[in-house]
Amino acid sequence: MKTDRDSSAHKAPPAAIRWADLADLILIIAREIQFRGYRDDRVFLLSQSEGMVMRHLVAYASATPSQIAAATGLQRTNVSTVLRDLEGKGLIERHVYPDDRRGVSVHRTRRGADNYALVRKEWGDAVSAAAGGDTSRLDDALALLRSIEAGLIATRPAEGAARGSARRQNI
Repeated sequence: MKTDRDSSAHKAPPAAIRWADLADLILIIAREIQFRGYRDDRVFLLSQSEGMVMRHLVAYASATPSQIAAATGLQRTNVSTVLRDLEGKGLIERHVYPDDRRGVSVHRTRRGADNYALVRKEWGDAVSAAAGGDTSRLDDALALLRSIEAGLIATRPAEGAARGSARRQNI
């Protein structure tokens, strides 16, 4: 006797479809978070590129512009523009190497670290509220997303980025 469980109506779609659904949902969720804006007036609004650079500088207290470009996938020329904008907002500082005046290291300021903390709090509050505060599968979701992030970074195209990519569009 066939049960509902055996019915083809209850079979999960193929893995390729589910992976595409996951990618689509990630993009939709990211966009929804961006649409919300920020309630805290102390938050400095950042472009996507500025946010990527700040995320890197929070994880690694200092870095050279070349290291930032490699870690974020941004083109080196775009990193210079982003750093100038972040410096103008008081979120980073550039320090010239004393031994080699051509070398520069980039550091987040206290204001930069505080801004990132405020932004993350608002993101966390929004996502938690959207999930109804349900943390039952949160650790599994984080593990999967971290694995995907690591895999995508490890297989990121070099300079010859694919047609339509953010890198090719100088984003």
